[in-house]
Amino acid sequence: MMRQGEIDTGAPAVHASGREQRILRAGFIPLMDASILIAAAEMGFAAAEGLTLDLVRDVSWANVRDRLAFRQFDIAHMLSPMPVASMLDLGSNPSPTITPFSLGRGGNAITLSLRLFERMKASAGLAEDASALDNAKALATVLRNMRDNGEQPPTLGMTYPFSSHNYEFRYWLAAGGVDPDRDVKLVVVPPPLTSDALAAGAIDGFCVGAPWNMVASERGVGRIVAAKQDIWPSAPEKVVGMRPDWAKANADTVSRLIVALDRAARWCDQPENHDHLSEILASPRYITAPQDIIRRVLAGEFSLDAFGNRRLIHDYFVFHRQAANYPQANQALWIYSQMIRWGQVEFTPENMARAQSAYRADLYQAALGTAGQAQTPVGPLPGASPDDRFMDGRIFDPGRMQEYVTGFAVRSGAKPVGLAGDD
Repeated sequence: MMRQGEIDTGAPAVHASGREQRILRAGFIPLMDASILIAAAEMGFAAAEGLTLDLVRDVSWANVRDRLAFRQFDIAHMLSPMPVASMLDLGSNPSPTITPFSLGRGGNAITLSLRLFERMKASAGLAEDASALDNAKALATVLRNMRDNGEQPPTLGMTYPFSSHNYEFRYWLAAGGVDPDRDVKLVVVPPPLTSDALAAGAIDGFCVGAPWNMVASERGVGRIVAAKQDIWPSAPEKVVGMRPDWAKANADTVSRLIVALDRAARWCDQPENHDHLSEILASPRYITAPQDIIRRVLAGEFSLDAFGNRRLIHDYFVFHRQAANYPQANQALWIYSQMIRWGQVEFTPENMARAQSAYRADLYQAALGTAGQAQTPVGPLPGASPDDRFMDGRIFDPGRMQEYVTGFAVRSGAKPVGLAGDD
């Protein structure tokens, strides 16, 4: 019998164990942070829990959001801010969405065109091994020169207004003295199109997930200037989204799914499995990118450009360790703080509660029992860990939300502070 809120996929299959095999239709975007979902399907972790994951490759986050809302998907690979935005009724088609499972940390980077990066080196005396903050300040210097010369500001791509990419790009720009709403033009570009858009000159830079930053650098069209770990090391990246009514009506299925994803996450975290994982991800069914690039990105080995400049980023992807799958309410609240900072929503205690309700640690712990409790983050605040110190030295305190947001010199509604170097 079809349960309330589920798609009718025909007669249920029966697993060898005798358990009814449930089919879950799952949307995903071709990115490496879909690895856990893909491994759960390909390596048998879902099947062991009586589940069949029907993975459907999609082209944009807006599509994924809409198809989940309209019940074409049961679950979806989603940007970590998307459930928060949905619970705050933000976006063109808000539909309540929750997440009981984070798909890990890491994976994003910021890439600028070689032309823009060369100007940064020339204008600011930028070293090849400059930090993410130094790169942001150098960009501010170039933007000031461009403005003084009457040049149009650069166009920068990100994947979705309610995305980690948008907030991380803005955080990086603002830390260097750039106002994202005044000094550059931010546009939405689907991740697989970013490298081509950069090569064609349609954009001057972008922030997206792997492997598309290194695809651009190895093509010789871009330079990677910052990674997610530089901005906020322990930031959640993607999550598994689902409708709360569906989760309530299918509690046993949700628990089995979390168990399968937990096992897949542990498998993905093991370096000895990365050759096999990269082979799976590279296929046309999933990412359709060179396997050697995917393998090196899994190891955190980056070609910053096509001229031999390289960087090793420790823990560029963390699939399970360090409580990477635990849906932390404080992380949802940091996302909410950035929505306030950039004028997407107002601060109210009610909005704080709604934002926090998007991340369902109770479902995670109920499914995994003792193992789930063991993954519970410890410490008075996420900011108590060095990994939660941001690139500008700030530590997020959700108990002082308004003070935290108004403490940023660059934010929506703030008095213009000008580009770096202005008096």
